[in-house]
Amino acid sequence: MAQVLIGGRIASSAEPLRCAVFISGSGSGLEALLRFQQHDCHHTTCVVVSNKENAGGLDHAKAYGIPTIVIPHIDVDGKRISREDHEQLIIDELRPYDVELVVLSGYMLLLSPTFIQQYSPNIVNIHPSLLPKFPGAHAHRDVLQSNETLTGCTVHLVDEGMDSGQILGQCRVPIFPEDSEVTLSQRVKVEEHRLYPAIITKIANGEILGEDD
Repeated sequence: MAQVLIGGRIASSAEPLRCAVFISGSGSGLEALLRFQQHDCHHTTCVVVSNKENAGGLDHAKAYGIPTIVIPHIDVDGKRISREDHEQLIIDELRPYDVELVVLSGYMLLLSPTFIQQYSPNIVNIHPSLLPKFPGAHAHRDVLQSNETLTGCTVHLVDEGMDSGQILGQCRVPIFPEDSEVTLSQRVKVEEHRLYPAIITKIANGEILGEDD
């Protein structure tokens, strides 16, 4: 199995890896990433993409002077746009930004195989469990219903499966008997905000390679 540079090159502070960050919600992970990128960083956020006009993370982007692209997946008549048509609109808007890495940070839409094939292996996601355990949208609930004593977060490449891409890095978090989904989520997020920028830095430096089938 061949190995490839994720992002296509080794970056530097003079020529940082150009990231598009996709969000749907409050953008706490985005804010942590933007804060990290202020200090001699080898990656930069060149644009923030959201499928929701009221996503709180858009305010973080504006505060840091980052351009935003907002393309709702519902049209003016209230009808859902097909996933492929919605993604094509996004792809068209991304072209001027020369994006090298797509960073999913709380983006709540599944990407189509067409989008993934266009950008692969240059799409990363962070998931709130120790994959391959507990994939999917309800990781904290599923963890708490198990007999596990440890959970955590995982940064992985995005493929056409559900949270099934190559694992790039993980961080462990203990589960306490009194935990709720809220308290566990809050504790995992602390580690997510540390892990994601660190792994993206390793990608930019060529320290983590993707596996090319």
